[in-house]
Amino acid sequence: MSVRPRARDCGIAIGTLPTGPLNAITDVPGVRVGHVTLIEGEGPLVPGVGPVRTGITAIQPHEGDVFNSNVAAAVHSLNGFGEVTGALQVREMGVIESPILLTGSFNVAHAMDGALEWAMREDPQIGISNWGPNPIVAECSDMYLSDVRGRAVTPQHVIAAIDAARGGPVAEGGVGGGTGMSCCEFKGGIGTSSRVIARELSDSATHGYTVGALVMSNFGRREHLVIDGVPAGRELADWAAPASVTDPEKLGTSIIIVLATDAPLDPRQLDRLAVRAGAGLARAGGLFSTSSGDFVIAFSNANRVPHHPTRRMVPQQIVAESLMAGESWPGHVVINELFRAAAEATEEAILNSLFAAETMVGRDGHVRHALPIDEVVRLMHQYGRRGAHLPD
Repeated sequence: MSVRPRARDCGIAIGTLPTGPLNAITDVPGVRVGHVTLIEGEGPLVPGVGPVRTGITAIQPHEGDVFNSNVAAAVHSLNGFGEVTGALQVREMGVIESPILLTGSFNVAHAMDGALEWAMREDPQIGISNWGPNPIVAECSDMYLSDVRGRAVTPQHVIAAIDAARGGPVAEGGVGGGTGMSCCEFKGGIGTSSRVIARELSDSATHGYTVGALVMSNFGRREHLVIDGVPAGRELADWAAPASVTDPEKLGTSIIIVLATDAPLDPRQLDRLAVRAGAGLARAGGLFSTSSGDFVIAFSNANRVPHHPTRRMVPQQIVAESLMAGESWPGHVVINELFRAAAEATEEAILNSLFAAETMVGRDGHVRHALPIDEVVRLMHQYGRRGAHLPD
C-alpha cells in the first residue's frame, strides 16, 4: 500500500454523499480486487526486453462463481479509441460472466489467455461439455514508461491477480494495471472511492445501497486537471517536470472506469449509471479527447443470472424510476441518487489515483512525477478551500 495520503486525508472531500467504510469499490459487498505489479530494469529502452513498468488488476464482481452466477452489467463508451474485450456480448446479453481485468494495451491478448486458463482451472468442463466465458479485458497505454513490445504480463500473472483478489482496502496509484499509467502529466494509475445511498431510499431495513468506483487513470494534459473545482493544473503549469512531458504523443489519453453496486439495477439502468460516470471524469478535467479510450464498465451484483437456469423465468427486482402512487417521495429519487453517487465516486477515485501514486522513472529515463500534495493544499487554500491540509 502506498504511504501517500488519499484526497480525503488532505481534507478534500468530493460531493455530499457519505462514503462507505473503506471509501473503495470493495465497500460493495462481495466485490474483490487483486493486483500484480511488474517493475523491472532501468535505463534505455531495449524493445522486447525492458525496462518494464506494467501490471494487471483483477476485479471479481462477487464472492462466488461469476461464470455460473452472472451479474447484470453494461459497457458504455465515452470515447471509443481503445478496447474492452467482450463488450459486444455484454451489450447483447446484459451480463458479465468473468473477472474484469485492467492492463496495458499490448497485454490484452495475454490477459485474455490468462482469464481463460483461470476459468478452465476452476471448471474442468469448460470447452468440453460447457462453453466458456468471454473475458472482459480493458486497456490503457503505458508506453511512455514501459517497454510494451515485451508484453510482460503473462497468463500466469493474470491468474495470480485473480487469485489475489480480496475484499478490504485497495492498493492505489502505480500498482497492478496502473503501474505504468500517467494522468494529467503526473503519475496516475489505480484509484477507488465509494458512496452510500440512504437506507430510507433502499429496500433494506438495515443498510442503504452502495456505489463503488475503481479507475485506471491515464488521461489529460496538466492544464486540464481540476481538483474540487480548483484549476490546479493551470496553477501548476510551471511546476518542475521533465521537458519530454510536453510532447503530446507521449501523454496518457485514456481512462477505464469500473462501477459496482448492490442496488438492483438491470442492464439498461446500469448503462444510464455508466453515463453519469462521465460527469465525474469531466469534473476532474477529462475531455474525452479524440484519441482517448474512455470506457465505463458497470455491474450490479444484486441481480444475478444463472448460467444454467432451472426454470424459464428468472425473477428479479429493479429500482423504480417513475413516480410511485401513495408515497411521499418519487421513485426517481433513488435512481437520481445512484447517478449522483456514480459521478462523485468517479471524480474522487481519479483524485485518489493521483494522490496515492509515487514518482516513477521508466524507460529512457522518462519520469512521471507524483502530484505535489503540498502545492495542491496551498492552491486549495488560495481558492478558499480552507479545510484542505497536509496529513498528520
